[in-house]
Amino acid sequence: MRALQFRAYGGPEVLEWAEAPEPPAGPGQVRIVVRAASVNAIDWKTITGALSGGQPMVGAGYLGYDAAGVVDEVGEGVTGVSVGDDVFGLGRNTQAEYAVLDSWAAKPPSVDWAVAAAAGVAGETGERGLRLLDVQAGHTLFVDGGAGGVGAVAVQMAIARGVRVIASASEANHDYLREIGATPVLYGEGVVERVRAAAGGPVDAVFDVAGRTPVEDLISVTGEPSRVVSIANFAAGQAGARVTGGGADSQPMPALAQVADLLAQNKLVIKAQTFPFDRAADAYRTSQAGHLRGKLVLIP
Repeated sequence: MRALQFRAYGGPEVLEWAEAPEPPAGPGQVRIVVRAASVNAIDWKTITGALSGGQPMVGAGYLGYDAAGVVDEVGEGVTGVSVGDDVFGLGRNTQAEYAVLDSWAAKPPSVDWAVAAAAGVAGETGERGLRLLDVQAGHTLFVDGGAGGVGAVAVQMAIARGVRVIASASEANHDYLREIGATPVLYGEGVVERVRAAAGGPVDAVFDVAGRTPVEDLISVTGEPSRVVSIANFAAGQAGARVTGGGADSQPMPALAQVADLLAQNKLVIKAQTFPFDRAADAYRTSQAGHLRGKLVLIP
């Protein structure tokens, strides 16, 4: 099979769409024929070596954490899914012609492959943040970075719960935020005052998906450090906010089932910009540039 890979750290120019070994489905896993795989910020951080801990490259590195496709192999102990089923979910090295998923949900028939591929990481992360914040109907939530892949999904998942959402973005993305049901505010200096003005009252929780606003400012919006969860500012914990990168906080199978249900009901709409795998470098450059609207997806 072919897979996206790199053999030296660097920018998107190090990427190759080249031959790689086919992965088998292990116990508790399924393998899919990939129809689409999404690009997440962790992917371009990986190729730069930012996550290497200073260790040199050994062999080829592979990329991708979510994908959608058709099940072609079912691992030992797996029930409720069969060869030929359409699924989307989470795994490793998913930017390839075949990928193994550790967690998955049935793809609703009405949902495009690219949208399903884009829903895995963003949906799990959005569900996790909202669950840790325990946002409920009637609450007001501020999402800092609401127009990107994770932010836009979190906004819509919150709104589906009956939560009022204020979200920050560049002015060019304000209409998009209104389209998905949020009240937009301009990100950057002065954002706290703009959030307070938009809320017209207390803000119950803050979900920081961008990592650009000082955590002290975000805490001041709620008045309580425990009401701030960040996936992007790893120093936020020093101020009492909660930082989550998955792990024990994650409940991927229930999260993906929830995402599938929202997609099927059109309560979650994901804008997906697609690139063929042999133009993956262009997708990575777009991801690195930031100010995204929705998700970037690779198509074999």
